[in-house]
Amino acid sequence: MKHDEDIPFSYLVKVGHISANPVEVKIAADGNECSGLARQWGVPEVRSFSAELQVQRWKKDGVRLKGRVQANIVQSCVVTLDPVESLIDEPIDAVFVPEGSKLARTPVVEGGEMLLDPDGPDSPETFHGDTIDVAVVAAEYAAMAIDAYPRKEGVMFSGHVEHSEDDDRKPSPFAVLKDWKKD
Repeated sequence: MKHDEDIPFSYLVKVGHISANPVEVKIAADGNECSGLARQWGVPEVRSFSAELQVQRWKKDGVRLKGRVQANIVQSCVVTLDPVESLIDEPIDAVFVPEGSKLARTPVVEGGEMLLDPDGPDSPETFHGDTIDVAVVAAEYAAMAIDAYPRKEGVMFSGHVEHSEDDDRKPSPFAVLKDWKKD
């Protein structure tokens, strides 16, 4: 399978072949795909990447992906720049509907405001054509789980002070005169 440079890891699932019974999909990235994911995520190394998903029909035309993504990555410590190994194990639960589906539209009330429930389920994503790239979805969930500030175990910031109470006080306009001597 030919890979687009923007998509280092791909696994297409034909929507038309999905029934109401869940289909198990297991994917794992090879060495080249892990290198591509590392470049995409801006980390030194992705040692492994895999996902186990259930793909099933959702409502009339939609598709639901449910499962887990796991990855072993190496990041740079924000304090020492030493390598830090991170394990990612994230649940995936996403719903996709065809482009133009009424189910993908966000409800709008008077005045053009959209109603969003931060604690409610996410709105369905849309897909184009007749396929969904489940590897891209799994990679997005893994990328969202990457620690933005990885720190090597036991390492603390030291010797660095952002500000002190002395910095917060306004300097006296007469401070420059204290060293002035009268002749």
